[in-house]
Amino acid sequence: MYKNIIDKLPYSKPFLFVDEILQIDINGVEGTFTFDANLDFYKGHFKENPVTPGVILTEVMAQIGVVCLGIYLLGNDFNSESKVALTSSEIEYLKPVYPNEKVTVISEKIYFRFGKLKCNVKMFNAINEEVCQGTIAGMIV
Repeated sequence: MYKNIIDKLPYSKPFLFVDEILQIDINGVEGTFTFDANLDFYKGHFKENPVTPGVILTEVMAQIGVVCLGIYLLGNDFNSESKVALTSSEIEYLKPVYPNEKVTVISEKIYFRFGKLKCNVKMFNAINEEVCQGTIAGMIV
């Protein structure tokens, strides 16, 4: 339903961390991603017990919770010339995320002005446990 937003993301595999957008409006977004067990970072994080690195969890939350929402909010003003940059993040990690887990990200806009979008973002696992949460801000110009 929202494939047009995903198609506008400035990422490609293996660094595209959005499978689907479930809901989006001017106040927030909800989307999902499933961590394929064959992703390269699992080979060394950690030996014999792979878990998803926190920096990747943050990236998933940023792509769904800030960039997808920013593209939606900008509408036709977002194009192939647009640039996206993370400006700040403060994330608390509560539970590990393992290979083959599907996560859901829910983002609520705090503000969007002068090209800067700041959101409260939460990630949940398949059994609806909160795995991380925090605030993420980025610039879209």
